[in-house]
Amino acid sequence: MFSRNSWHTYKKLFSDVTPSAGVLMIIVLLMVLETAISLTSPWLAGRFTDSLLSPSPALKLSSKQLLVIWLLVLAVKGILSFFNSYFTGKTSQKMLTKMRVKLYDHLQMLPISYYHDKKHGKILAFLTNDAAIISTFVTSTLVRLIPILIIICGALVCIYFINPIAAILAALLIPIFFIISKLLGRSIRGLSRSMIEQYSKTLAIADENLATLPLIKSFSREENESRKFRDSSNRLLELTTDYLKIQSFLGPLTRFLATLIIFIILWFLSNQLASGELGAADMVSLILYGTLITQPISGLADLYGQVQHTIGATERLNQLFSNITEQTKTGVVLSQGRGEIECTDITFGYPGCDNTLTQLNLKIEAGETVAITGKNGAGKSTLIHLLIRFIEPQQGVIRFDARNIQELSLSSLRQQIGLVQQQVLLQNTTVVDNILFGKANASFEEIELAARQAHASDFIRKLPYGYDTVIGDQGVKLSGGQKQRLALARVLLKDPAVLILDEATAMFDPAGETAFIEECKQLLQQKIVIIISHRPASLALADTVYRLQDGRLFTIDPPSTL
Repeated sequence: MFSRNSWHTYKKLFSDVTPSAGVLMIIVLLMVLETAISLTSPWLAGRFTDSLLSPSPALKLSSKQLLVIWLLVLAVKGILSFFNSYFTGKTSQKMLTKMRVKLYDHLQMLPISYYHDKKHGKILAFLTNDAAIISTFVTSTLVRLIPILIIICGALVCIYFINPIAAILAALLIPIFFIISKLLGRSIRGLSRSMIEQYSKTLAIADENLATLPLIKSFSREENESRKFRDSSNRLLELTTDYLKIQSFLGPLTRFLATLIIFIILWFLSNQLASGELGAADMVSLILYGTLITQPISGLADLYGQVQHTIGATERLNQLFSNITEQTKTGVVLSQGRGEIECTDITFGYPGCDNTLTQLNLKIEAGETVAITGKNGAGKSTLIHLLIRFIEPQQGVIRFDARNIQELSLSSLRQQIGLVQQQVLLQNTTVVDNILFGKANASFEEIELAARQAHASDFIRKLPYGYDTVIGDQGVKLSGGQKQRLALARVLLKDPAVLILDEATAMFDPAGETAFIEECKQLLQQKIVIIISHRPASLALADTVYRLQDGRLFTIDPPSTL
């Protein structure tokens, strides 16, 4: 059922999220007890039949006494079943939570470059579909192997004591059943992998379309996008239907084969029953033990399909975990520095494209404000991403306060840099929570000060609930200028040595841009500032202006000539 490679895959992936041995032992113990109780019912049924038909039953108990004992046994089985289901379900949910946390932590620590060609829906599928498949398999499927085997072996032993020939026949016929089940279930693995892939594609379409809903509505693309989602959903339905068809076929088939085993045994034992060698009570017990075996045999058939489904999920997750994460704490911890930056012979190109930057050199002294302009796609934002180490150069060295940034811990480097972008990223929570991104343990007085410095406090206080106003997804309840001021307040609360304004005034009209810059002049003088812009008003703030062209920087002097 598990090949050596697939078992290694499972073991490697879930060694740190699988429940502890103690927890698994409790689950197994509950299942074993429930299974042991189940094995007594056919025997009691035989004794009850014996008490009704035989003038001198082997067990010196009346039929009514046996009924009471039988009822108590079933009651105990029900209690054990309750605790078993509850404890197994609770453990499954704990494992699912640990798996999702493990996945989220890994996804969060992957470099930004990993997400350049990934759709969010496919990423979300890891946290939803794949994680659920694994947790369900471990606690609800894999652990049940033990009681299933106990039932089969226990029932065969009980049958042997009643009639050895019947036990031998059952032991010979059961392996044939497994061979047939495996042959029929071979196609499930590939089908389950296709289902998971299609599920992630469908989720990706929904996620992308909901995120760009204003775009869809403005171009009246509702019908087209609905058709795209419907086609993907229908494809998922087709794959799911094919999977269910095989699973649904395997279930009845295996139950029929298991029942066939019982009928074959009864066929061979019919002469013994007719001659009196086999009593009616033993025959009842044999029939019930045979029926008891059919349930776990059917379960094993379902198990094969579930194993293939789970292996598909483990392969996807192992592929995800094989991606190297950022080590944010490794390296020299940078204390509050001057913010001096030096780029030497930096060359960078995205995979499959020409170099964006070629032998680029740049030096920014502490307290200096520089502006970088250039055509769209020239590499301005790429240079910023290199400074923050979202991406790494193919050649060259970047130094921060005379230290190679490759030697610095990522967390301490990024703590020294504050970035305000054209596309402001905000969370669907309160104003105060968004500002607190800059410094999680800041006091409310510090938050208010940062808001005043960013000239955001006036509009914040006019909001329905002030700082406690929820601003909606990506700050949809705020104007573009308000978002920019909120982003600036967040960065000022962080108090970085380096402030980067990447097209930060793009959403302002000329008058608003001028006012914003005038308000920020005093703040900018206190830090090293890098302005990415092509707008004259923003460039006028700089001590030095560079044009990025053909992968290199060229000084423009004076800025007023732009």
